[in-house]
Amino acid sequence: MPKAVIVGGSIMGLSCTHALLLAGWEAVVLEKSGEPPNKSPTGAGLGLDPTARRFIEPWISQPEFLDHLTLPLSIDQTLQNEATDPEKKVSWTLTRDEDFSFRAAHWADLHGLLHPALPPETIKWGHLFLSFTLYNDRSEVSVKAQVLHKGDTVEITGNLLVAADGCLPSIRQTFLPELKLRYSGYCAWRGVLDFSGQEDSETIIEIKKAYPDLGKCLYFDLSSGTHSVLYELLNKRLNWIWISLISCR
Repeated sequence: MPKAVIVGGSIMGLSCTHALLLAGWEAVVLEKSGEPPNKSPTGAGLGLDPTARRFIEPWISQPEFLDHLTLPLSIDQTLQNEATDPEKKVSWTLTRDEDFSFRAAHWADLHGLLHPALPPETIKWGHLFLSFTLYNDRSEVSVKAQVLHKGDTVEITGNLLVAADGCLPSIRQTFLPELKLRYSGYCAWRGVLDFSGQEDSETIIEIKKAYPDLGKCLYFDLSSGTHSVLYELLNKRLNWIWISLISCR
């Protein structure tokens, strides 16, 4: 049975692991965090389209849990806002799709669904990737990792190495040394606002007044030099993304 070593235990790493196991591979995940996130409030929202859900459902023993942990987004709406004049704010709808068929998941909720569905000991928590070596015929790869709570170094051999630990991991730099991060012309911020217990606050009331279909709609809001994305998550949380086209360098 071929064996894969996946570096990185976030959503991408776990998704690769589930897909490989379903295809008949053996897999081990190296994750530097010492333990699962356990419903961590950090992270962000994720939009799952029907294709993504079809992939995920066979990975978990009770597919209905995916619906229990996500909120349906049946509407996709793009707004154009002109708010340069504080006395005369103008907005109008550019597009509205009422057959959107997405579901909104929080990162930690989805992670908490995927990692327990893996066989025991698949994820090696607290293992920091150090280096890898390819054998001459490239049929096998040897991976070294540090066991953080002990300080020991372990070596794991496999047939496939998956770099799932960020946009420019050291694994990728080995094969693509000229690939560098570059400024793409905008800056973005994102986060999750937990408004449980604050449903009657002025901020939440005004947000829901401006976006009346929150809870079932993904809003894409365009303005001059900027745009934002807003949608609701389960358990009274708002996922927001703000993108500025103004240079931040």
